[in-house]
Amino acid sequence: MFVGEIIALGVAVSWTVTALFAEVGSKRMGSLPLNTVRMTMSLSLLLVTLWLILGVPWPRFADGSTWLWLLLSGVVGYVIGDYCLMQGYIYIGSRFGQLFMTLSAPTAALTGRLLLGEQMRPLAIIGMIITLSGIAMSILAKKGDTVGLKLPRKGVFFAAMAGICQGFGLVLSKIGLQHYDAAIAAAGVAQDAVPDGAVLPIPLFLSVPFAATMIRASIGLVGFFALLVIFNRDWKEKLNHAVHDRTAMWCVLGATVFGPFVGVSASLLATQYTSTGIAQTLFALTPVLILAPAAWIFRQKVTIREVVGAAISVCGVCLFFM
Repeated sequence: MFVGEIIALGVAVSWTVTALFAEVGSKRMGSLPLNTVRMTMSLSLLLVTLWLILGVPWPRFADGSTWLWLLLSGVVGYVIGDYCLMQGYIYIGSRFGQLFMTLSAPTAALTGRLLLGEQMRPLAIIGMIITLSGIAMSILAKKGDTVGLKLPRKGVFFAAMAGICQGFGLVLSKIGLQHYDAAIAAAGVAQDAVPDGAVLPIPLFLSVPFAATMIRASIGLVGFFALLVIFNRDWKEKLNHAVHDRTAMWCVLGATVFGPFVGVSASLLATQYTSTGIAQTLFALTPVLILAPAAWIFRQKVTIREVVGAAISVCGVCLFFM
């Protein structure tokens, strides 16, 4: 009873833990070294997972179109999006960074309308307005006779870009998954079949998201390593310093395990036991859940206005799934 809802709440908690680990790690080693190491860990975990559930350590049945769209989504969602998110954590912290991630819902709705022809219901438009209002309430403060940002502009820019890129990347991923399903059908394989050679008896339709994530993670690793080399002449020293910082490495491991590994796996499982709308609504609780640990761990002052703003933003996201 309520198994899916409980798992979905666990996903929100998992992503909250991910954000806290990532904030500490990014401040210690920088966003590019952190993402390079995190993508390496993620890719390693995913390769092992694919070997267990597909029988081979690569995306089985994926054709050229599948690779193209998922690589593109990886550039937008992982390389640009995650870089901006980690930069945002450095400037404004994880609780405000996660608040801006609620922008992914209206972005996904808009790009889905443009690229997939998905209809935007009136509730989605209302939800977009409410989400933006909640964010504005949390980040704007009265300064004399004017209203202005109470956060660094760079942090706001990077965090907003992270939310936008996640939403856009999600739509590109959906297109890639549609091509993947078509490639599997063309191969004459049933979606509920267990692939030959698989170590674990997992139906193919549950394996596809992991295979898609592996494609996105591969371009993520290439992209972050390239940016690290381009923007840092001393990239070897930075990377060497990062991997020898035990505290930072533990944070990267935590961000990797609780994010793309446990978080993604649990989110897929949650949708098997409850509706996607309910699951997505519970996933969106992260900006509210992160307030208490951020105040306790980082000694950040949390105002009533910020709490109400975060709650309003989450309510706006909920309208997208009603």
